[in-house]
Amino acid sequence: MHKPSALALSLLCAATLSACSSNTTPLSSAQRAQQLAQQYIIVDTHIDVPYRLHKDWEDVTVATKRGEFDYPRALAGGLNAPFMSIYIPASYERTGGGYQLANQLIDSMEALVGRAADKFAMAYSTQDVLGQFGSGKVSLALGMENGTPIEGKLENLQHFYQRGIRYITLSHSESNHIADSSYDLRRRWNGLSPFGKELVVAMNNIGMMIDISHVSDAAFYQVMQLSKVPVIASHSSLRSYTPGFERNMDDDMIKTLAKNGGVVQINFGSSFVTMMANQYGALRKAAAKQAGVADDEAFELEFRKKHPYPFATLDTVLDHIDHVIKLVGINYVGIGSDYDGVGDSLPIGLKDVASYPNLIEGLLKRGYSEADIEKILSGNLLRVWREVEQYAAQQKAG
Repeated sequence: MHKPSALALSLLCAATLSACSSNTTPLSSAQRAQQLAQQYIIVDTHIDVPYRLHKDWEDVTVATKRGEFDYPRALAGGLNAPFMSIYIPASYERTGGGYQLANQLIDSMEALVGRAADKFAMAYSTQDVLGQFGSGKVSLALGMENGTPIEGKLENLQHFYQRGIRYITLSHSESNHIADSSYDLRRRWNGLSPFGKELVVAMNNIGMMIDISHVSDAAFYQVMQLSKVPVIASHSSLRSYTPGFERNMDDDMIKTLAKNGGVVQINFGSSFVTMMANQYGALRKAAAKQAGVADDEAFELEFRKKHPYPFATLDTVLDHIDHVIKLVGINYVGIGSDYDGVGDSLPIGLKDVASYPNLIEGLLKRGYSEADIEKILSGNLLRVWREVEQYAAQQKAG
């Protein structure tokens, strides 16, 4: 299915007067949203397909029974360029093996493209995303979630850049040799490690985006001081809706990110966007402890029967987007859904990659222009990626 360009749409209207005359019934907001989802590039900076398939393989070239991503649903939702997360669990920092796993996960995405070259294509640059737009192919970009596979070696950064990695989330759920994690109470480095500071400079120079999702506040501000180019939060939401949850960004951080030219890509997970869902796990663990039983899958099923999970809604996610825009303007927000990465906690109305038109319809109903919607869907992220590419090209030429 080819996405028509704006010019093609206007020519179609000119040629099909019956479809465009004032006598026809105007498109509903849902129909308009479907049209815009196909008309504009949609970039989602965090989808956990590689690790999902590593644990539980399915053929995502066709409709799947599990997960939130497959080719038919991506096509239906208008998703053009998902960043496939090369996710390395934090435990690999201690056990080793992260370098090998990262390469295996990259291999799996290349194999997917090899098996279904009519449906998928690798995307190593903004030009690849633009050039493949309208081809019917989903462009697979790669981001590494957790810098553990770098193993303190800049030659590994070069290796993974050559393999297609275009951003690195510096740490994950535990502090590593690069940066402290927002989840880790042990602040080993009080921000970035000495190697982490070196890595930020090297990532700038090589043309790889720096992702500050998951890092501690101190690490975030140190990245901001060091980076010569805009950075991203590939899948973060806002702390003003989840007070005390350091994994999200507070207003001062968003202002600093915007001053840097960066972009926060809003995570759709209910626990990232509402306080009730954010505290649900702690309440369940406390109940298990009080009952003197293990907080296992069986207990969770029973707990949910008595205490249904407080799913967020589409409007909650839209509130996060609104908040960023009211705080710093339209140019600094996008989407990083965390599909296939947040279990069954996705909001009502945003359950899988076929749901982007619902988000667009919500934006239309809140009065956003098409130009603004295009920035949220991809324009802001592509601007950052392009600036990172251009800076690296200048360094190489200089």
